[in-house]
Amino acid sequence: MTNLFDFLHQLERNNNREWFTENKPAYEIAKKEADTIFEEVYEALSEIEALQPLKKYRIYRDVRFSLDKTPYKTHFSAFVGRKKPKDRGGFYIHFENGNCFIGGGFWGPEKDDLFRIRKAIDSSSELEKLLNDKKLVNAFGELYGDELKTAPKGFPKDHARIHLLRKKQFLLIKKFEDDEIFQSDFPQKVVDAYQILLPFYHYMTEVLTINENGESLI
Repeated sequence: MTNLFDFLHQLERNNNREWFTENKPAYEIAKKEADTIFEEVYEALSEIEALQPLKKYRIYRDVRFSLDKTPYKTHFSAFVGRKKPKDRGGFYIHFENGNCFIGGGFWGPEKDDLFRIRKAIDSSSELEKLLNDKKLVNAFGELYGDELKTAPKGFPKDHARIHLLRKKQFLLIKKFEDDEIFQSDFPQKVVDAYQILLPFYHYMTEVLTINENGESLI
């Protein structure tokens, strides 16, 4: 099964509307292949906990505010949100030539949510301990995400956890070889990785749904 990556490889070399229109049948085959895997992963994850509906991203790029005017993405991707308001966080799946990965965490926390996360980091080393857990480090490595160049307003520049306080995003990524996504055990591999992330999700959910007095915000 190589239609998915064959198509994406050709699209990388011919990222224009004329070629895409002529090769629409190949796109439909590749999309169906990716969607089938996304759905298998979603079904497997749904056995662990309640999730929001699976969101499959369109291949068409929004070029209105971009210097890159190529009209199509060269990857297939999908997103699974945990069930709000009780559970927070999301899970992303990305298929691209030489760059297949799953990712979990918090892409764009709202201003108030980001402040609550920083207050929790300021007062406790619990998040740092979770991120240094051997299972999580072996599976996902280090924490990714955009960050400030200096300390956020109201927090000391010499804070022991300044590397976390500067973060604007809290993302963890696990990469896969291209051929792994076609293997029958791929959904289970994703489930295993997701379970490793659950303590991180549970901690962040508590931070975002309970105030400093221990009162529920939902």
